[in-house]
Amino acid sequence: MTAFDFSTLQPDLLLDALADKGLDVSSGLTALNSYENRVYQFSAYRDGAALPEKFVVKFYRPQRWTMEQLLEEHQFAYELANADIPVVAPLQFSGQSLLQYGGYHFAVFPSRGGRTLEIDNDEQLAMLGRFLGRMHQVGKSKPFSHRPQFSVESHLLQSQRELQSLALIPAYLRPAFDTALEHVIALCVEQYKPKQLIRLHGDCHAGNLFYVDKGPFFVDLDDCRMGPAIQDLWMMLSGDRHQQRDTLELMLEEYEQFCQFDPAELKLIESLRAMRMVHYMAWLARRWQDPAFPMNFPWFATDKYWEQQCLALKEQLFLLQQAPLSLVPCY
Repeated sequence: MTAFDFSTLQPDLLLDALADKGLDVSSGLTALNSYENRVYQFSAYRDGAALPEKFVVKFYRPQRWTMEQLLEEHQFAYELANADIPVVAPLQFSGQSLLQYGGYHFAVFPSRGGRTLEIDNDEQLAMLGRFLGRMHQVGKSKPFSHRPQFSVESHLLQSQRELQSLALIPAYLRPAFDTALEHVIALCVEQYKPKQLIRLHGDCHAGNLFYVDKGPFFVDLDDCRMGPAIQDLWMMLSGDRHQQRDTLELMLEEYEQFCQFDPAELKLIESLRAMRMVHYMAWLARRWQDPAFPMNFPWFATDKYWEQQCLALKEQLFLLQQAPLSLVPCY
């Protein structure tokens, strides 16, 4: 898996895969911003239509998810769409949403445009609160059977093992980096004890959200998994603690119109932040043999980057030692 690089996914294979599903491509294939998968926008005629439609095709990175996990992602999208929650669900061809061609799994989606969500716009944040509340109400109705969950093991301990053997970390930083990471993990083990896990988007940040006048929407659920509800909320928080509290109160006032929120989950925020930080480093390390990664993330192989990460771990260790964010002002 670490050596996989999409080298066999050539234009002819892309076009043949789409033609195999009855899509007569009438435009070029425009690559969209995705490193984990390969995603392209195009126009095509379908089912003898007089005019072409716009679509997006996503070729999944092999060996990342099982077929059962991919199908569970699609099923979650259909559940949300059936509840009138704005997500872009995959199209079906002969009753199938998960398609295969040339050794790849792929899915085709209708193309939907929108603007980037503004996390400093109160009206948009209020809409997002309502959107996530409705989404989580569906998400908690039943668990995933195959998708994984956010855990210290998956996001910290596995990542730590991968980073321990990474030659890109300079030797002079290795003792400080390893020590800081060890301390961060130890505190997360103590603090990350969620009481309830629900089905989540899992990677809910402004870059993964689009906004239209009716409100925000997700274009896919590629990282959906089980986790605490706060995971889909905390990445919208920025600024000092006062600003973070104001933003969270604004979102939760709307969120709780549809889904109850447990304030005890606020103590999980810094552990989840640490998990995301360390997991991201390990993700880049796992994908480094894919030529797209050195090309797009050249700074990952520099001493400066690892000096910054060493400092970031120490700062995160400090945050883990502070009192958790509270909805009650502390004067």
